[in-house]
Amino acid sequence: MSILLAFCFGYFCGSIPFGLLLTRLAHTQDLRSIGSGNIGATNVLRTGRKDLALATLLLDALKGAVPVLIVGHVAPGSAQLAAAFGAFLGHLFPVWLNFKGGKGVATFLGCLVALDWRTGLVFMAVWIVVAAATRYSSAAALTASAATPVVAMLFGRFDIAALFSLLALLLWFQHRANISRLINGTETKIGANFKIGERT
Repeated sequence: MSILLAFCFGYFCGSIPFGLLLTRLAHTQDLRSIGSGNIGATNVLRTGRKDLALATLLLDALKGAVPVLIVGHVAPGSAQLAAAFGAFLGHLFPVWLNFKGGKGVATFLGCLVALDWRTGLVFMAVWIVVAAATRYSSAAALTASAATPVVAMLFGRFDIAALFSLLALLLWFQHRANISRLINGTETKIGANFKIGERT
């Protein structure tokens, strides 16, 4: 029962569409009508509001970390993993938005840091190195997420490795269009000017 409740709590937190809420409060364009149509920070950036994009990034990470930390105080262990799984699924497939959410990178990281900060730091380090080398945010996210289960195992956290193997697969699925553009050489690089309506 504690695992089910933790999953539901995580899903509720993860499904809060901060990007959509912030842009609506700021009276910008509807996120679902521009760019990729998702609710993440990258699409918020396409409204021209860097402050809102940064706020979305932080809040999307927190909505992964907070439920995991709260559940950890009440029922640590498997329930925490269930909360992380729920939060990630909530962001990707929010019931309030017909199950059309974001790509999950920030929430993935938030859940990871709350469960094992060491693995979270490695994720960020890998992201930074790959992003600096390639200038592709998507390539950095894909590489860092793929490395996460391996790093977790090296730290002896096989439970986290198992969960984040699944989360990484879901994250890659959400990035399938990006993967296609990376292969074709048409992916947008970090620092490139975004155009309203551009799909990424």
